[in-house]
Amino acid sequence: MLVPLVVNAVFDPFYKIATEALLVLQQLVKVIRPLDMQTAFDFTPYVSQLYTSTLQKLRSPEVDQEVKERAIACMGQIIANMGDVLQPELVTCLPLFMERLRNEVTRLSSVKALTMIAASPLRVNLSPIIAEVIPVLGSFLRKNQRALKLNSLTLLDTLVTHYSQFLDPMLLRGAVAEVPPLLSESDLHVAQLSLVLLTSVARQQPEALVGVHEQILQEVMTLVRSPLLQGTALNCTLKLFQALVQAQLPGLSYRHLLAMLMNPVYNQQQHGGSPLHKQAYHSLAKCIAALTLQVPNEALTVAGEFLREIQNRRNDSHLMFYLLTIGEIGRHFNLHTIDTLAQTILNCFSASSEDVKGAASHALGAIAVGNLNHYLPFILNEIEAQPKRQYLLLHSLKEVISSLSTSKAGLEQLLPSVPSIWTQLFKHCECSEEGSRNVVAECLGKLVLVNPEELLPRLQMALRSESALMRTAVVSAIKFTISDQPQPIDPLLRQCIGQFLFALQDPEPSVRRVALVAFNSAVHNKPSLVRDLLPELLPQLYSETKVKKELIREVEMGPFKHTVDDGLDIRKAAFECMYTLLEQGLDRVDIMQFLEHVQAGLRDHYDIKMLTYLMTARLAALCPNAVLQSMYCDAPC
Repeated sequence: MLVPLVVNAVFDPFYKIATEALLVLQQLVKVIRPLDMQTAFDFTPYVSQLYTSTLQKLRSPEVDQEVKERAIACMGQIIANMGDVLQPELVTCLPLFMERLRNEVTRLSSVKALTMIAASPLRVNLSPIIAEVIPVLGSFLRKNQRALKLNSLTLLDTLVTHYSQFLDPMLLRGAVAEVPPLLSESDLHVAQLSLVLLTSVARQQPEALVGVHEQILQEVMTLVRSPLLQGTALNCTLKLFQALVQAQLPGLSYRHLLAMLMNPVYNQQQHGGSPLHKQAYHSLAKCIAALTLQVPNEALTVAGEFLREIQNRRNDSHLMFYLLTIGEIGRHFNLHTIDTLAQTILNCFSASSEDVKGAASHALGAIAVGNLNHYLPFILNEIEAQPKRQYLLLHSLKEVISSLSTSKAGLEQLLPSVPSIWTQLFKHCECSEEGSRNVVAECLGKLVLVNPEELLPRLQMALRSESALMRTAVVSAIKFTISDQPQPIDPLLRQCIGQFLFALQDPEPSVRRVALVAFNSAVHNKPSLVRDLLPELLPQLYSETKVKKELIREVEMGPFKHTVDDGLDIRKAAFECMYTLLEQGLDRVDIMQFLEHVQAGLRDHYDIKMLTYLMTARLAALCPNAVLQSMYCDAPC
């Protein structure tokens, strides 16, 4: 009964009703014939009525723009979900899509509809129009309309992935030739989709890259040198390099691509006279490791070559590049057969450049990921034996924990080593260097996520320590167990987080400061953990916003006396936590009491004033009546 009523509404003279009816019709198609599940419902009696009514609207030249776009979308859904029973009608319908695709007003809607059809698991026969679609989509990549570019790239990728047998490589090459200008850091989302398309072409139709691959690689290398290339865009770049080396095209062998990726490091002066950004070294190293994954017999050879270059002590930028690359290769391959590898990397900890030291630390942790049984004991022993290198070695250990704790296979590999790592970390919770203690705390927090049932109670016990440094490390560690995504630790954390946050009552200022930071992290990332504790925690939070005279001291500097406020960092942390509460937990806060402490902050240190100005502006938007009332109460009579 529903379908005839909706079809009648499609032909209503009022365009708003017709538009909404087509929207309902599109949703009905998904319900009648879902593609993601099997159903016993017989949809065939409705196909003709749905198709005919939509086709009539699609053909009509005198309809409103909204109705045109909705008719295109609806027809796209019908063909995508029911195309297997509409085979005879495709000869009539698909050329209409081509007409709409060439019309400037309806081209975006047509691209989206064709993407739905091309992505359909029914593999609707698009051969009648596919040769015409590709050049038109290529021309769209030159347009200034961003949405059109994005959707055209998506459609091209879908066609290459699902219909490569119907594509003429020469025809596709014309569209691919339009892609290089889109590989720019100025719009990483467009660049990302461009990389995905090029990867699909390299895998499905590598012949289409012949003749245009040099322009593509030139732009890709510019992108790789960008400090903005990270995350998903970087992963898409890695997949492209892997697809290129698998394509086995002339000039795109492993050694050709390796030389190309090494070239920016050797010829930095050719790129505007400025050195490579630090992130570029990491990107280049990851690209080389991704290439090597496709040619595994080159892994030990290349790592050995780079190790010899490190031993020859070239300049700092070369050293950093070689170390990072060996680390990324070692993350995926077992390099323990290279006898001097670990010791050579360790020797780089003595370099004068902080960047080289950091790269060496990262590399040591990364190669340990590739062979935990061989390299982890080495790192733990060196942490014990090399106090001066402890900070860098702890960073190596952090790299191991961070890398292996993100996947199920990594966790299984890491779990047997957790007791030895935990023991070593606890030995250094009270080390003299604050930087080392901070890394220890981060490692402890990440390790607790690996085995929360056993390790979280141990952290709770350590909270009773008489050592202020130990309590600081433990409370700081809990911050790293709180993330904005659901975690298995969350139910356990909800039960015990109060014990860690009540460290706000600790007599030591350093412990109170890290408790405030942990509180802030909890409110920001997972407010449900602390929402019920707010009545007890807020008085302690407010008390930390006050200036405490016992934390102010005078320091003599020659003939002058300088006042030092040791409580400033704690107050800043407290006000930062209050600012976070504005976004997440204001419904549980007595707003007038909150405003009293904001007002006090307006008379505090410059840094705190800046925070309270921001808070006042935010409060004026959230609860203007309370702010006005507070102003009137404080106004002189």
